[in-house]
Amino acid sequence: MNLFKKKSKVGIAFGGGGARGFSHIGVIKALEEYGVNFDYVAGTSVGSVIGAGYACGLGYEKLYEIAKSLKTKDIRTNGFLQITSKTDGIENLIINAVGDIDVKDTKIPFSAVAVDIKSTNQVCISHGSLAKAVAGSCAVPGFFEPVAFGDKLLSDGGLQNTIPANIPRHFGCDYVIAVDCNSTRTYGTDSTKLFDVLGCSLRVLMKSNAVKGYVYADLCIALDNKKFKSTKLEGLDEMVDVGYKATIDAMPEIVKILQGKKKKKKIQDFDREQIEFI
Repeated sequence: MNLFKKKSKVGIAFGGGGARGFSHIGVIKALEEYGVNFDYVAGTSVGSVIGAGYACGLGYEKLYEIAKSLKTKDIRTNGFLQITSKTDGIENLIINAVGDIDVKDTKIPFSAVAVDIKSTNQVCISHGSLAKAVAGSCAVPGFFEPVAFGDKLLSDGGLQNTIPANIPRHFGCDYVIAVDCNSTRTYGTDSTKLFDVLGCSLRVLMKSNAVKGYVYADLCIALDNKKFKSTKLEGLDEMVDVGYKATIDAMPEIVKILQGKKKKKKIQDFDREQIEFI
């Protein structure tokens, strides 16, 4: 059903969070039920996977079907945990779902966010191979090899921009709705062991990236997925339910945004972000 007429240009940004990104599918289910559509889609890491499918016209049922059949070996093609994997599995996932297309040819304009480890800059990809753009956005250091994309070497966009709410604004959106599928990413440790301390330090750094997403978004739907692991595919139905319920709860605010009834944010420091647009 469609309960309203959209009066503003609105974008959506899907954040990163590994397997917790399954909850993005529940968000899309709720949006479909209310007839909500967007003018721009951006995604980081797993958010670029779901965002790319959504921008290409894949609805809740198709995305759920793909997720249901997914196995770890489909994503991480190297079975040895100590060795980084190529991103062929991620690229094939996108190609099998929507075809080997250019980013500019998605039904809804779309950008994937990655980091070029040559320049250390954030990269917003709006042209070129969609499969490679998404793979680059998902290439978590230590798990996946960086992805060659033109003269760039791409790694996970979450290194600099976990929730890319700033990107739809760059492309002219009046409002941005963001989805944080990993809102419980930061937790401490009582341990002084090396890997526990390093893990906690990384979570602290990732939190600072996520905060920017909340600043740039007019509404950030924060999903509580703490009971699920970002590295495990178990819990699909529960995660979908988390995303669905949170979005239904946020629907009154979403409607205000789509009708242009919410005061627009003025982002003063957007142009100071070091972003390469390609």
